[in-house]
Amino acid sequence: MVVVGGGIAGIVTALELLRGGLRVVVVDRDTPARFGGLARWAFGGMALVGTPQQARNRIPDTPARALADWLRFGELDPRERWPLAWARHYVEHSRDQVYDWLVGEGLRFLPAVNWVERGRHGEGNSLPRYHVLWGTSLALTRQLIAALRCADRGGRLQILHGHRVDALERQDGRVCGAWACDEAGGARTRIDAPVVVLASGGINGSHAQARAHWPADRPLPAQMLNGASPLADGALHHWAVAQLGARLSHVGEMWNYAAGIAHPYPHFAGHGLSLIPCKSALWLDHRGERIGPEPLVTGFDTHWLCQRVAAQQRPWTWQLMNRRIARRELAISGAEHNPRIRDRQWLRFLADTLLGSERLLRQMQRESREVLVAGTLAELAMRMNELTASLDVDPARLQATVDAFDANFARGGSLENDAQLRLIRHARQWGPDRLRTCAPAPLQRKGAGPFVAVRARLITRKSLGGLCTDLDSRVLDAADAPIAGLYCVGEAAGFGGGGACGKRSLEGTFLPGCILTARAAARSIVAGG
Repeated sequence: MVVVGGGIAGIVTALELLRGGLRVVVVDRDTPARFGGLARWAFGGMALVGTPQQARNRIPDTPARALADWLRFGELDPRERWPLAWARHYVEHSRDQVYDWLVGEGLRFLPAVNWVERGRHGEGNSLPRYHVLWGTSLALTRQLIAALRCADRGGRLQILHGHRVDALERQDGRVCGAWACDEAGGARTRIDAPVVVLASGGINGSHAQARAHWPADRPLPAQMLNGASPLADGALHHWAVAQLGARLSHVGEMWNYAAGIAHPYPHFAGHGLSLIPCKSALWLDHRGERIGPEPLVTGFDTHWLCQRVAAQQRPWTWQLMNRRIARRELAISGAEHNPRIRDRQWLRFLADTLLGSERLLRQMQRESREVLVAGTLAELAMRMNELTASLDVDPARLQATVDAFDANFARGGSLENDAQLRLIRHARQWGPDRLRTCAPAPLQRKGAGPFVAVRARLITRKSLGGLCTDLDSRVLDAADAPIAGLYCVGEAAGFGGGGACGKRSLEGTFLPGCILTARAAARSIVAGG
C-alpha cells in the first residue's frame, strides 16, 4: 500500500496497515527529522466527548449534545451527506477510537479540561471538551513513530523521505500505484500498489492557493504569516480532481488564527507563530485604538476574530497588556514554546500555572522584534511606530484608549459596563480558565507594569475543506461513487467528508480527525474494501 504524506494521518494509516499484516510504502516530502509534519510542533489539544477527565470534572457531555454544538457552530448544510456523517462519527467515536486508543498507545492527558470556542453568544462549545496531551503532540508523534517501527516486522515498511508524489497510476478504472519524484535529484520512481492513501495535508501552506480560494464575501488581508508548511500546497487535490474525477469541496473554508507573529528563527519564508491572545489584553488597530464596537476577545469565536482582523485598514493589529497580564496569560500555541508540558515537567508546570511566569515574555522580548516592552505608554507608542516605520500611533490617543478602559474600574465593579470584562468574568467561572486569566483590573494599576505591546498578523493554519470521502475514507467522484483504490485521510479530506467542520471548528478537532479518518481507511483496506 502507498501512503502519501508523513504527518499524523499518514503515520496512523501506515501503523494500522502494518498491524493488519500489509506492506506499506510511505512517501514523505519532508526530511527524516521532520517526520510527523505539523504535529511535531503543535500543542496537542483535542476535542473529545465522554472522557474520564470530563467525568471527574462533572462535565455532563454526550455525543448528542456535542453534535448539536458542532452543527450549530459549523453551520453545516443539512443537505450535505458526508460532512454530516463524519461530524456524527467524530462525536460518537472520539472516546473509543481516539482517547482510548491513544491511552492504549501509552499517551496521557492532563486532568483539566479546557473550555474554548464557546461562541460569542453561547453557540459554540456548550461544555468544556478541549483535552491537552501531556507531552504535547510532539509526544504523540514520537510515540506513534516508535510504534510504527515496532510494527515493521520483516521489513514490510519503506519510507521515502524527500520524495513528492506528482501523479497516480490508474488501470481499468482503478488506482494502482503512484509516481514519486526525488526532490533533490529529480529521479522519478513508479510504485505499484493496489491502494493509494492520500495524507498530503491541506492547501494553507501555499498563500497563492489560500488567496485563490478565499471566499469572496470575506475580507482578505494584504499580508499573512504561514503557520502551516509550504509543502501543503494542494497539488495532489487538484491532480485528483483533474485526472481522476475526484470531488473537492469547501476548499475556501479555512481555520486560520487572528494573532500570529513572525517566527524568530523561521524554518521557511514567512513562517509564523500563533499566539493564544491574552483575554485581558486590549486588541487595538494600527492606530492604537480599541477595535470595536464589540471588543475582540479570544476563546469564543476564532472564525469571527479572523474576519475582524482581516477587515482592518492595515494587515496588523496590536495586543496591549501589562506585565501582570503577560505573566499569567501570554502563551504561544505549539510544543516549541510550552516546554513544561512538552518535557513533562510536572512541578514546574504547576508552579507556572498557579503563580504565573515571566519566562516566555523575557524569551520573546529577547528573540522577537514584534514584542515590545516599555515603562510608559508614551515610550511604548514610540516603539510601536519605530517597528512599523510610521507615525500611526499617537501617544495621546493610546493614552486615551487605556484611560477609557481603566475608567470602568473607577466606580467599582457594580457600575462597570464593558463587553470584554463581561466575557472575562464569564470565562473565569470555569476553574482552568480562572487559573489562566487575570482578575479584571486597570491596565495602569500601580505595580502591574511595564506595558507590553505585541504586533500581530493573521496566520494561516489548516484547511477545513478537501477531497470528499465516505465513512471508509474512500475518495468519491462527482456521482458520489468511490474511486477504486483511492483513499484520503486527515486534512487532505477536510478531516472527513470534504469538510466535516463546516465553517467553524469547535477547536481541537484536527488531530482526532486525522486519527479517525486514518483508522477508518486502514480498517477498510485491511478488510479488503
